[in-house]
Amino acid sequence: MEGLFIRSIEQHIPLEMIYLAENQEITQRTLIIKEVTEEYITAYCLLRNQIRTFKRENILSIMPETRTKHRYLH
Repeated sequence: MEGLFIRSIEQHIPLEMIYLAENQEITQRTLIIKEVTEEYITAYCLLRNQIRTFKRENILSIMPETRTKHRYLH
């Protein structure tokens, strides 16, 4: 997971995340990671179009985003 975070930060590569929210709702987000700490990640959320903070322990799955990859290459 660390390698994906670093790659997203350095190359602005979007990641697709499955996340368990505080209200126990499972959401799917596409993110570009901005900062990583031991407990949290801060990322630009393409769903909400804003910077959001996520608890690392609530990340159920994370992988490179592939479906709309080309729209981010500018």
